[in-house]
Amino acid sequence: MMKERSSIGCRIRNAFSWLLLLGAIILGVLLGLGMLNSPSAAAAIRQIEEAPGQIVYQARQTVNDQHGNTWQAIAFQRVRPDGTTSFDLRLVGFPGMAEIDHTQPLTITNSLGKSFTATDTSSNIFADAAQSEPNVGQYNLQALLSELPAEIPAKLSVPTLSGDAVSLSVSPSSIQEWRSILKDKETG
Repeated sequence: MMKERSSIGCRIRNAFSWLLLLGAIILGVLLGLGMLNSPSAAAAIRQIEEAPGQIVYQARQTVNDQHGNTWQAIAFQRVRPDGTTSFDLRLVGFPGMAEIDHTQPLTITNSLGKSFTATDTSSNIFADAAQSEPNVGQYNLQALLSELPAEIPAKLSVPTLSGDAVSLSVSPSSIQEWRSILKDKETG
């Protein structure tokens, strides 16, 4: 009787081990395929008519800095009635979090180590520099966006008056979305 119980217990442990192994394999496959990941929040591209014949296409994402603070990244292309365009990235942090140095460019570095710089166009937001918001920066990406690889992540280095740059992580999907705004509007 004792030997029979031992044999049954051994079979149960063996069956349980196989089920556990099978479950781990299935879980690994599902995670590998991305089926258990929460869906990424795809931001919709907005189209806004600012004035007759002047359209703005924009995408908004939330990004985090190296301290875990949340920033808004708003990429937008403005198409004017005369057909001229501009493509800018506006970065907005909570007031008091950082004072952006508007005399310095934004540096974008991809995960392969290649760097790009974008000039500050914040003066386009505020007519008077004294009225500017220290937590808002705007940068011209028109010339460099097509050079920025959309398949790899990037870091945005936002210059501050304190000298300590704010580092923002940007996903490949955000860069792809920015590029799609520019591409769709250039062809359309």
